[in-house]
Amino acid sequence: MTVAATPLNLRSQRKPKGEGHARRAEILAAAERIFVEHGYEGATIRKIADEVGLSSTALYMHFAEKGEILQEICRQAFAALLEMNQAIVAEPGGPEVRLRRMLRAYIDFGFANPNAYRLIYMTRPVELQHGALSAAQELGGGLYRSFEVVVEDAEAAGLLRGDARTTAQALWAGCHGVVSLVITKPYFDWVERETLVTTLLEGLFSGLLKP
Repeated sequence: MTVAATPLNLRSQRKPKGEGHARRAEILAAAERIFVEHGYEGATIRKIADEVGLSSTALYMHFAEKGEILQEICRQAFAALLEMNQAIVAEPGGPEVRLRRMLRAYIDFGFANPNAYRLIYMTRPVELQHGALSAAQELGGGLYRSFEVVVEDAEAAGLLRGDARTTAQALWAGCHGVVSLVITKPYFDWVERETLVTTLLEGLFSGLLKP
């Protein structure tokens, strides 16, 4: 889910046919940036097609309409996060270790993929109506549950000060807060990012987990 590095807005730069999977990935990367920059209403098929050097007709061979593009971007982002959580669960370590790894990986994902993060977690009502909501309900719920299970494991191990449901929501809210603020307010005089993230996580764990 990387952003297209260089816009290709010239019709003379139309790309040859073929390379279906690579072309589809290019379309998604371009659309991801355009949805964030122009909003769902302003992200036309023509703009997306021009960004990757295709005709609108050629783009329709990959996606029927822009709502389908948005839903696929969200689906891939949620799938990547879920795969990340599953890999962490499979690694050795107790509940607290897995929690720390999951939250750190979640934050790192948001910083590495700010446009995708905005689309899956910071969408406006119009985006929700055109694909983001169904992806969030179908895949986002499963993603959150994979995290909540680890919090429940920590509760069973006697590590929590409160209940698992409240703790899970507080941890997620704290991590979402730092990602959303940093990626939407780059002009703010933030301290060094690693220092900020470490301070936040240690504060959350100190307050929510038993010593």
